[in-house]
Amino acid sequence: MKHYMIRTIFAVAVVAMATSCTDLDVDVKSKYTEYPTESEVALEAKMADVYYAFRNALGNNYNRYQAFASDEASGLSFDGDYYDGAENVNPTLHNFKAEDGPLNYWPDLASGITKCNKAIDEFGESSDELTLSYIANARVMRAFYHFILMDSYGDVPILDKLYDEGEVIERKPRKEVAEFIENELLQSIPSLSEANNAATYGKPNKWMAEALLVKLYINWAVYTCGDVTTYEAATATNTKLNDCVKYCDDIINSGLFNLEDAYREKFLYDNGVHISDFIYAMPYDCVSAQGLLYGRYRSFRKIDDGTPVGYYGGSMKNSCAGIVAMNPEFASLFSLEDDDRNNAVLGGKVFVHDPLSGEATDEPYMYKGEQLEFTKEITLKAGGEEQLNAGADANGWRQGWRSIKFYPNPSEYSLYSRNQSNDVPIFRYADILLTKAEAILRGAEATNGDTPQLLFNQIRSYVNAPLLGHAPSLQELLDERGREFFDESWRRNDMIRFGTFESEYGFHKKNFPNANFDKSRRIFPVPQNVLNENTNWKQNPGY
Repeated sequence: MKHYMIRTIFAVAVVAMATSCTDLDVDVKSKYTEYPTESEVALEAKMADVYYAFRNALGNNYNRYQAFASDEASGLSFDGDYYDGAENVNPTLHNFKAEDGPLNYWPDLASGITKCNKAIDEFGESSDELTLSYIANARVMRAFYHFILMDSYGDVPILDKLYDEGEVIERKPRKEVAEFIENELLQSIPSLSEANNAATYGKPNKWMAEALLVKLYINWAVYTCGDVTTYEAATATNTKLNDCVKYCDDIINSGLFNLEDAYREKFLYDNGVHISDFIYAMPYDCVSAQGLLYGRYRSFRKIDDGTPVGYYGGSMKNSCAGIVAMNPEFASLFSLEDDDRNNAVLGGKVFVHDPLSGEATDEPYMYKGEQLEFTKEITLKAGGEEQLNAGADANGWRQGWRSIKFYPNPSEYSLYSRNQSNDVPIFRYADILLTKAEAILRGAEATNGDTPQLLFNQIRSYVNAPLLGHAPSLQELLDERGREFFDESWRRNDMIRFGTFESEYGFHKKNFPNANFDKSRRIFPVPQNVLNENTNWKQNPGY
């Protein structure tokens, strides 16, 4: 359980949500019970459902699909166990399908946007400074949900109002959506809180909005190129690089964020508002808030050999999927001498870890009389290519290195049915530093005496990795982003921008069954159930 409690103020009236852009089965003009506008408690109550619409998807399906679509990991199955209609195999091979279950996080985001629009509608026209700040909060969350939709699916609707039931909604070009997001953020920032504390944790403030702008701007050439297949990393022109640096500098100069926390401590089950690297994080608590489902728990398929103690050093009791196997090419990134990030990856011979600190002990973890050893190379069972079947035995379950970045509390995992309390960062100060370095490398004007090398080495220094003695290349920067932000759902986004998304890695290899290299895969297909409810829409090209 978290050492801090998330303040929750319950609304007087429950607001029904839309499950997709046109599934508006409630009276969209209905009002909350009247609240006294001068009361912050009343205003906070109106926002109760606005902030966390993405929590469920971020904790499992969104993260899973983003990771498998990148070079981070492959989605294995075990003699049919966890094959699940190829929903993990398909993203691994870029063979995305509109019917894939984990892909269907669109309704969560659309529901979040509807909640934002309801709150904005309830606030109405106001010149009150406090009310304006809450309107700005809702607009920023609306922009964030649009960003995730646009980044994932390309052309999406701009949902900037409440829609009447049956009203036709059209998708807009990705470029227009990016411009809408930019405008919403720029207009909202002056009314956002500049505080960074428990009251703003997990909610939008000025720094969260600026970090979102940084993400938008560094990817501007990707989002505004028109046809996604025409983007070429080597020749693309990004007109927003100096703007990107401007907002990086604003966050850096705020003095509110730093890299003082040890790498592994930032992602433990007791992380939270005290982590000075977190600009914006999604709170999870297995007791008082929605727990982080075991989608972030990368482990051996069988936790133990009939005993309640696994290599996590405590009583786990529940088993886990064990399907997220790190690709060998990505695992090779974790080889820098003394790099603290190496300890967030489990590879080779496995030792029992301390259940609270997550650090390895000297005690070997034994399974069926032998020390468990995760293999770097992933070997499938004979004939297992179609299902990425590693086999339902100890040899199959140990294929591929594993992330233990979001280290669970074993007792909580057991007691609360595979739910974890690890908060998940979305925007981090470390990302701002590396993004500024990238923007300068790509042509932005250097500011404040910063060079790509100096910014890059701030990251290397805090994780105790060897410092770089030269200006980083773009490839070195991409590799460093892999080490720093793995398992945080940004790798696919990075690879598209750097032009490596269509490379060969894992089982995404030429001539491997069902592996797809078409550039149309840079965006996902619109989920089938969303198309079914929006019959005027067409599927994305290439699907």
